[in-house]
Parts: sequence; structure tokens; C-alpha cells
Amino acid sequence: MEKKNTASLDELDFAILSCLQKDGRMSFTVMAETLKVSIGTIRTRCNKLIEDGTVNIIGRVNPDKVGFNSYAQIAVFVRPATLIDKVAKKISAMPEVSFLAGTSGDHDLEVDVMCRNNEHLVDFINRISKLAGVNQTKTTLYFKVYKYAQPGLGLLKY
Repeated sequence: MEKKNTASLDELDFAILSCLQKDGRMSFTVMAETLKVSIGTIRTRCNKLIEDGTVNIIGRVNPDKVGFNSYAQIAVFVRPATLIDKVAKKISAMPEVSFLAGTSGDHDLEVDVMCRNNEHLVDFINRISKLAGVNQTKTTLYFKVYKYAQPGLGLLKY
């Protein structure tokens, strides 16, 4: 499956994506009325955006409301560096992980996690610390999350 890049998305695609960011359950009828195009056009465009992986329609759960009370960012140092991809693959499979990226600077991976409580967080850190190649971790607790969202598509002015 070939991934789209922003050059292959037009103004209508971005408008549809913006509607879905505001309300992932917005009906094709409402979108069509809002964007002044036919329902068939919206249906076709939405299906293409889903099929090519540009958008996934999911329910975003409010972590606080369901019992995730411990958020953290974990810097992971991997030695030797040749194991970074292998370590990242193992960490990415863990259900607590909400974000994982390779980084520049003094650590190799940055991991954001959501855990039930601090005991659960300590258990998670102990599990990743035992992975072959993990040399060290540094954890920063998030006391309060002020915003949990994706960036606005208007930043990509097409």
C-alpha cells in the first residue's frame, strides 16, 4: 500500500480531514453540506483516505476518565546502537506505549506511556530495562497533561 504525501492531498482532502478531527463521527451528509460537495464525493474521498492509511477512524479515550493516572516520558539509552531498531520494535508492542520515537541527542529512544498508577509505571520501566540493549532509562513524570491532541492541519497550508 503506497502512502500519500501532502503533495497528493488537495484542499478538499484537507477539509475532510479537518472535519474528522473536529468530530470523527461526523456524517457524510453533514460534511457534504459543510463543504458544499455531494455526499458521493465525501464517501469516495473518505474511503480513499482510510484505504491509503492517511486517516484512521478511532475513538480517542480520555485517559483520566478511564483510570490512567500515571503518565511519563522515558528516555531510553541503547548500547550498542545497532540494537536500537530491535529495542524499539519490542517497546512499541507494549500496550502502555502511546508514543515512541528515535531521537538525536544524548538518548536513543523517547517513549511516552500511560499507566494505571505509579506501581504500574515502575513495573513497565523494569520490563524495558531488562530488554537486551537497554543500557539506561531516565523517566520524567507528567503531573498534569494540559493538551492531548494532534496538530491542526492548518499548519500545513496547502
